[in-house]
Amino acid sequence: MDRRLTPATDRVALRGTGVARDVITDGEQRRVAMPLVDLCRAPDGPRDRQLLFGADVLLIEARDGWGFVQAAADGYCGWVPLAALGDAGDVITRRVSAPATHVYPAPDFKQRETLSLSLGSRLAATGVEGRFARLAGGGFVPLQHLSDQPGDAAEIAVSLLGTPYLWGGNSRWGIDCSGLVQAALHGAGVACPGDSDLQCAAFPEAAMIQRGDLLFWPGHVALALDSATMIHATAFAMAVITEPISDAIARIEAAGEGPFLGARRPRLDDRISFP
Repeated sequence: MDRRLTPATDRVALRGTGVARDVITDGEQRRVAMPLVDLCRAPDGPRDRQLLFGADVLLIEARDGWGFVQAAADGYCGWVPLAALGDAGDVITRRVSAPATHVYPAPDFKQRETLSLSLGSRLAATGVEGRFARLAGGGFVPLQHLSDQPGDAAEIAVSLLGTPYLWGGNSRWGIDCSGLVQAALHGAGVACPGDSDLQCAAFPEAAMIQRGDLLFWPGHVALALDSATMIHATAFAMAVITEPISDAIARIEAAGEGPFLGARRPRLDDRISFP
């Protein structure tokens, strides 16, 4: 079984997975309460991915200040500090649709911000005051930075142009190739796995490249803006950039990083909960 998608530790397994462990659990619904947290391979271990504010998770085991969780959005499993998790009681009503935003203590942009949130963060808003959404947990976020409706995946990816490259990153403050693709598709309300190999396996092949298609190389993925141009987070530039598809194919192959594996088309009818 794929470690990344198997909701089990060496001690505890989620009920119904078929994994034999000493302890079988139904898990506990929790929600990420920090702006950004690493999803680690082991307690205090290397980062596999990241989770954003408002991400729903299932807590499977708590150990020494760490929690082993499964992310509701894509099934990815890993360890996060328990301090990063809060209750999951409030109804999510909006999602951050701008590249980033701030939370203010009052509906006033001249106030000192209390939090910074990335694109894709999920919020429980209880009302509107002026040009701000009032959050259930306290604080106010500009309405211009929020949405309760899915957007266009290509437009969302373009909004992250210039974001620094970060291995395993999922936010405006650092993102990798699969993180960019997932952020774009999730912002469009489309289901998408967390890593490029899983993304390649999840979607059907596309004969002709069109806007919104995913383009694959061994260990790398980009999103097509049209039949000739793509956007990707790349260590080549250490940033999110646009690039002619033909140039990228030639450059990556010349660098010995593998051949172009073709295009795949996300299933637009395979939706995630939005916001």
